Amino acid sequence: MNIVFNVIAAMFSLVCVFPFAFVVILSFTDEKSLAQHGYRLIPEKWSTYAYEYMFQNGAQLLQSYGVTITVTIVGTLLSVMIIALYAYGISRSSFKYRGFFSFLALFTMLFNGGLVPTFIVVTQVLHLKDTIWALILPMMMNAFNIMIMRTFFKSLPDGIIESAKIDGASEFQIFRKVVLPLSLPGLATIGLFCTLAYWNDWFNALLYIDNPNLVPLQSMLMRIESSMSFILQNSNMSGLGSLAASLPQETSRMAMVVLATGPIVLAYPFFQRFFIQGLTVGSLKE
Repeated sequence: MNIVFNVIAAMFSLVCVFPFAFVVILSFTDEKSLAQHGYRLIPEKWSTYAYEYMFQNGAQLLQSYGVTITVTIVGTLLSVMIIALYAYGISRSSFKYRGFFSFLALFTMLFNGGLVPTFIVVTQVLHLKDTIWALILPMMMNAFNIMIMRTFFKSLPDGIIESAKIDGASEFQIFRKVVLPLSLPGLATIGLFCTLAYWNDWFNALLYIDNPNLVPLQSMLMRIESSMSFILQNSNMSGLGSLAASLPQETSRMAMVVLATGPIVLAYPFFQRFFIQGLTVGSLKE
């Protein structure tokens, strides 16, 4: 019976992995061969031209990778730290104002200030336009992640915390030395959520970033895609016809997917050990 379940699990895993593997294969397919023969697991002709085209602006692309990696690391660390502190506070029955702050977090899941007020606050009040903090601070707090961590903290045995209090530990010492080591699955879960959110973010760059040295990867890839679309749509204009014919239209899109998702796919196995446990405990236990 175990063999049957293992075979089923292996087939399901293959189904999940196949789309990404197929995208990688298509990104190394020759554009003309793709147009003539369609999508194939084994292309008629292999080519790296899509990646060569993408790396024509290699310095800018590497700069965008650096911005995205910096934003993802710094933003994830700050988000996990602040969310954990907030969630721990509202998870403790001894905290007098836990109901108010719980409502404050839940309220933001239902209503927000809107795009225009947010833009005014970020640019006119906080003066974050064209700074790397414009890519970090607007996404640093997330009510859903707060609720996950709050429920996870409530699932911890009260006896451990009470014994630490009897030993004379302060609230911060209890949080740092007792609660956090027991909360690695929950922290890894929200850490993965924050990492994915920061890595895939392009909208904040569209709103707040004009400096080309601060353009993140996703926004950079969108600009490349927009430039290609403009050339293809206006190929009848003088000078653009030959350029449009040489563009790797489909394969470059696949290459963009690989460049955008490859690093985060490789990072996922490091979170996987804690992710399922943390998500299950943090979302179901009360």
